[in-house]
Amino acid sequence: MAIFEVELDIGATGTPLRAQRFHRQLREAILGGQLKPGARVPASRAAATRYGLARTTVVGVYNQLLDEGLLASRHGSGTYVAERPVPLADMAAPGAAPEARLNPFWLRPDVASAFGFFNDATVAPDIAAYPTVFDFRPGLVDLKHFPFDILRRVSAQKLRAFEQAPFNYGHPQGNPDLRAAIAMHLSVMRAIACQPDDLVVTSGAQQAFDLLARLLVKPGRSVVAVENPGYAPTRIPFAAAGARLHPVEVDAEGMIIDRLPRDAGIVCVSPSHQFPLGSSLSKERRAALIRFARENGALIVEDDYDGEFRAARGPIRALKTVDEDDVVFYVGTFSKSTLPNIRLGFILPPRWAVRALATAKICADGPCSMPTQAAVTGFIGGGHLTRHIGRMRRLYGERRTLLLDLLRSDFTAWLDPIESAYGMHVTAISNGTVDVDALSRTLARRNIHIRSLSRYYHGPATQAGLVFGFGMMDPPAIRTAMAMVREAMEEGS
Repeated sequence: MAIFEVELDIGATGTPLRAQRFHRQLREAILGGQLKPGARVPASRAAATRYGLARTTVVGVYNQLLDEGLLASRHGSGTYVAERPVPLADMAAPGAAPEARLNPFWLRPDVASAFGFFNDATVAPDIAAYPTVFDFRPGLVDLKHFPFDILRRVSAQKLRAFEQAPFNYGHPQGNPDLRAAIAMHLSVMRAIACQPDDLVVTSGAQQAFDLLARLLVKPGRSVVAVENPGYAPTRIPFAAAGARLHPVEVDAEGMIIDRLPRDAGIVCVSPSHQFPLGSSLSKERRAALIRFARENGALIVEDDYDGEFRAARGPIRALKTVDEDDVVFYVGTFSKSTLPNIRLGFILPPRWAVRALATAKICADGPCSMPTQAAVTGFIGGGHLTRHIGRMRRLYGERRTLLLDLLRSDFTAWLDPIESAYGMHVTAISNGTVDVDALSRTLARRNIHIRSLSRYYHGPATQAGLVFGFGMMDPPAIRTAMAMVREAMEEGS
């Protein structure tokens, strides 16, 4: 018999411990989310009749759940599921340790914080005093200028074709037409030559890193060199796969290759536009990195996350274009050039690794969404992606220039901006006259969201600074927000 849509099986009349079963199952339904906060539970008389219990028994169970914080009584209205029921972990029996059954790696604070982008509102803004949101977080894209109308039209055309096609799961490496479109896109935008069969389509860049960790790491033996500071979600999959991470310092010329450990079997690097500092790997260090890989039998994972958005002074070549010995795994994504929730990326591995990588992809989740792949194929093939990138390259370039000009002119007492010719963010290093971590919290209360550089370090931070993403900030918003940032800095100095 159901209470709302939740099945409670407490046994027939006369079954032992029916009251305890009623309590336990109702409690589990609340904690498990089957009974939502705010849902009204039946009156005690109705529940007693429905389940063949004494009314005093039902009242006793309800009172016990009230004491546990799982139900709430509203005078003259009834009894409801509490708005914020106590988490299941907090309701565990004394001495129980459910987390002991989990892999402890996923309970580590540094692992959880690596993905803090999805839940990082640690300071509540004063909306009454500061109603306007200014979001400088990196990784966000400008949606106001995206051609949604074109994507809708292309998607509808492709979906109509699915009505005529027999059902299939699709190719494990990705839609062949999409891979052909990506190969052409790489040739035009990044001067990378490849064939469609060389590519593996992924569910975004994050899955690409996870697949490469599965493919390349030998648990307990592999050493993976990572940029420090760097993009934490890149390194976490390698650590989870059993690798030992070795942080390598980054400066104005990118990763310092001379500091790579000789036993590093994998080097993760973002050579065109380092995250978060924004520097580019110099020509000399690029050559040194390829030489290191050749001499030590190492492999390189190249993260080219926003390589399309370069300044007018010319492109910086991807490592993959000079990869004579086939040691580079190139990772690209459409999350910056189209929409983050498209959830499509790709890997261009050495040809000797394609088949194994495709097998790992099948094991992980199979082919990516076929309708999404078809839509992106049409968007690229129709020239829409190239035109959109060209338009956004100009807009982001204007914002980058404005932000750098303001940092150079109005913030010299506190910050030294790092020159950047790529991407959608600018980082400025603190000279120590202001506590940027405290400043970041102060600005959050004023509805200005700027990341502190310290959150991107693997271990203690060696530099302090702020990371200004401008994907969602147009020039007027940048001017207004930066004036407010300066005011806060003057208060804190």
